[in-house]
Amino acid sequence: MDADERLELAVDPARSTGRTLLAGGVEQSYVDVVDPTYLHFEYVRRMAAVIDLAAPVGDPLKVLHLGGGALTLPRYVAATRPGSPQVVVERDRAVVELVERAFPPRPAGVEIHVADAREAVVAAPAGAYDLVLADIYRAARMPPHVAAVAFVAEVARVLRPDGIYLVNVTDLPPLVFTRVQAATLRAVFADVCVVADRRMLRGRRYGNVVLAAAPRPHRLPVARLVARALRDPLPGGVLHGPALDTFIAGARPNTDAAEP
Repeated sequence: MDADERLELAVDPARSTGRTLLAGGVEQSYVDVVDPTYLHFEYVRRMAAVIDLAAPVGDPLKVLHLGGGALTLPRYVAATRPGSPQVVVERDRAVVELVERAFPPRPAGVEIHVADAREAVVAAPAGAYDLVLADIYRAARMPPHVAAVAFVAEVARVLRPDGIYLVNVTDLPPLVFTRVQAATLRAVFADVCVVADRRMLRGRRYGNVVLAAAPRPHRLPVARLVARALRDPLPGGVLHGPALDTFIAGARPNTDAAEP
């Protein structure tokens, strides 16, 4: 690991049980070491909302996490859906070692594999997961080899017919990368939506955008997701159907299957 990508752990001055993992000075993960259902980052709450609405309350789900960080969402899933088998793929062994050493023990049912996300997905069996969650960054950017149609098609292959794929991206106005990613998901999946702070969707700020996709048409719980997004401390909006058509207009799917 380069010196400018060193890992740091910071205590939240506003919440004594909160811990932030930083990589190269960039906030990567936040975990409340006492309450795994407390989600500090806005985009994580939006991903959790989709997880909550993906199946009846408490039902276990088989989940593949691409990008592990401090295991924020694996801890959340374990707390809200006990008995869920989860696989975490994290490329950086140093991150895994720090998290294992400095954070609470990983929940029961959570496996961690040190591997590249695309290689892990390609090696996974078909129809293996209810959810695939991607939060993959290198030097604060989403690597190209997990952003193209070929990779998305592999994710679709490992999902069950009723499964959902969730992706976190960071972007800045005019959200060119997000539009391309939405078009890329639509090239593979039958149902796609975009969830973000309404100011992000209006092109007024830099930040995170969550994209959700499903193989089955009308699978995404859009109406309930809209209600959840509006109730968030940072109210969000959801683009789906015609609104997503307008958002994507002119963007072409990413077909550049770059190597890792």
